[in-house]
Amino acid sequence: MAKTIQAIRGMNDCLPTQSPLWQKLENTVKNVISAYGYNEVRMPIVEMTHLFSRAIGEVTDVVEKEMYTFEDRNGDSLTLRPEGTAGCVRAGIENGLLYNQEQRLWYIGPMFRHERPQKGRYRQFHQCGVEVFGLDGPDVDAELIMMTARLWRELGIDKHVRLELNSIGSLEARANYRSALIEFLEQHIEVLDEDCKRRMHTNPLRVLDSKNPEVQAILGDAPRLADYLDEESKQHFAGLCELLDAAGIEYTVNQRLVRGLDYYNRTVFEWITESLGSQGTVCGGGRYDGLVEQLGGKPTPAVGFAMGLERLVLMLETLELTDVRRSVDVYVVTAGEGTMMAGMKLAEQLRELVPGVRVMNHFGGGNFKKQFKRADKVGAVVALVLGENEVADSTVVLKDLAGGEQNTYAQAEVAAKIAELI
Repeated sequence: MAKTIQAIRGMNDCLPTQSPLWQKLENTVKNVISAYGYNEVRMPIVEMTHLFSRAIGEVTDVVEKEMYTFEDRNGDSLTLRPEGTAGCVRAGIENGLLYNQEQRLWYIGPMFRHERPQKGRYRQFHQCGVEVFGLDGPDVDAELIMMTARLWRELGIDKHVRLELNSIGSLEARANYRSALIEFLEQHIEVLDEDCKRRMHTNPLRVLDSKNPEVQAILGDAPRLADYLDEESKQHFAGLCELLDAAGIEYTVNQRLVRGLDYYNRTVFEWITESLGSQGTVCGGGRYDGLVEQLGGKPTPAVGFAMGLERLVLMLETLELTDVRRSVDVYVVTAGEGTMMAGMKLAEQLRELVPGVRVMNHFGGGNFKKQFKRADKVGAVVALVLGENEVADSTVVLKDLAGGEQNTYAQAEVAAKIAELI
């Protein structure tokens, strides 16, 4: 017997039992973002590899260890996108969206990273990202955070997430801090693990979020990034905090929060939950005012965030917030000569006259008992029963599948009755 073909490790199917919750989440996300007047953009899943190495940084875990990279037949190095911001910036530059224009964009889709699969972390995962170009004030930073806070309320998880903020300053301020941090780390070289030693000269700010408890112990005496911030970044961050206070959004300033990608400056933020154990971050973002120019565009301020949908689905399941609309409202049961076509016509009529109704026809034969059992299994609210007598006199039996009550109606009237019930 041939060997069964299986999915790639860390790349999962979304089955019919799971997809209604995904659809609910995606629809809620889209509705919240649309309420702020943002526009959707759709980018390719595959991009040139150098887009990510230039945008994310050569010495990041993503570029060094996690990207799915391959050569095509032309010898070009291509990569399955590990995140969405770089592709969104590339699309904006290439299509002239960012030249002296303000843009408020969002996207949703699969991303790919070769990580060790674990709860809430997969090799193919889905992100929704929101990006704003052309605005440099703290007001738009605040709006993005307010947007995410609204989403948590809509999903019912607002009591299970908390917001952490930081400012990592300008590129110049970070360069000064970087020198001071390297000097400090060199004085404690014996405590650093191999990963921290490697990062010390390539990306020293990432040492701040090391998971090694011995490293974290010495970092209490490390120079503080806040002491190296430029005045403009301080004012920007103070303005953001003032706006969030006015909006009633609670937050904690975490001075070790730096985010994992090199393109961030000034504002960085994360929404964190304790519901998922070690995979605590469900949404993160910040400013990247230099990225557009870095990728060949004109200097353009920018800010954005991305959220992992798998982690949000996992949260909804963990918190038992999984009520979703059933997939079938009406199940059409038929028996007897000429009833199948009559049932299909009636179903089409209902779909036309009752907006949003979901009608399923029974196929494959079987007695009434079998058909009603199937109607219960798919979660239908009512069954419409058509036998030869009903077809002959243009009537239909409507049965309430929960209570068992049934009544006969003229086929011309049943749409109005269905609209009342559903």
